Amino acid sequence: MTKDTVLALLRQHAGSFHSGAALAKELSLSRTAVWKAIEQLRREGYAIESVTNRGYRLDEKSDVLSEQGVRNYLKNPALTPKVYASITSTNTVLKGMAAEGAPEGLCLIAREQTAGRGRMGRSFYSPADSGLYMSLLLRPQLPAAEAVRITAAAAVAVCEAIEELSGLETQIKWVNDVLVHGKKVCGILTEASLDCESGQLHYAVVGIGINTAVPTGDFPPELRPIAGAVFGEEKPPELRCRLAALVLDKLMAYKDRLDDPALFAAYRQRSLVLGKEINILAPGKEPEPAEAVDLAADYGLLVCLPDGGLRKLNSGEVSVRAQ
Repeated sequence: MTKDTVLALLRQHAGSFHSGAALAKELSLSRTAVWKAIEQLRREGYAIESVTNRGYRLDEKSDVLSEQGVRNYLKNPALTPKVYASITSTNTVLKGMAAEGAPEGLCLIAREQTAGRGRMGRSFYSPADSGLYMSLLLRPQLPAAEAVRITAAAAVAVCEAIEELSGLETQIKWVNDVLVHGKKVCGILTEASLDCESGQLHYAVVGIGINTAVPTGDFPPELRPIAGAVFGEEKPPELRCRLAALVLDKLMAYKDRLDDPALFAAYRQRSLVLGKEINILAPGKEPEPAEAVDLAADYGLLVCLPDGGLRKLNSGEVSVRAQ
């Protein structure tokens, strides 16, 4: 598309002016076509300055989430990103596509979700332009009983990507939340389809929601004590495009080595709960106190109960008790 070629050239010279005539000549376009492409990019949210006799300049701090922007940073050719301005839920829509035979590597990315979903039937707050909301379709050769390995790999991929782009330390709250400075900045929801005869997965849809910035007007009051954002005012240019590509590349690389001891070690070293007093949470039941003592090889959480007994949690939710 014309706008994508114009954007690619402006991106190469981000921060510097490029005349309309030079853009037209370099891209073999008319100056009118260049102008129309610039206007289309502006409507999509790109901050492009124009000055008479100097031309156009793309703001280096632009953070527009776009399909072409994500593709520019992706390294794995098996990944196919599709970006939506708004969507109900990337997981819900992608599951429908998966059931119709969509290929592995398809990834739906949204600037906003109107019906974002979290674990345990909760909603996931997904306001426009302050977060990265995406779902990746995988078709791994994996027993359904080991699907938690996918969630663990996604958590590590998110942590490594955040650390690489921000320099911040990350932690993982078993099994699917990523925290920075003690506040949740990412939630992960893995949903799968099972072949009942073989016990293998038909597919897995990995949903990842990352708060890249504090929403305009702050988080809702009920989320402020627990929710945080990765970046403040200062952030890398094209942050969400870069972050999306980095997470996706890392997760696809881990997908083929889910039993790698290095992946397990990377998850374990970031664990927020190990060695902590926790509450085991179950719907309709009182919180059950325990101590998180270790992780099993299958990412189950080993806990010590007040009576000294040991239990392995393979699913569910826990909270860290205040010390």
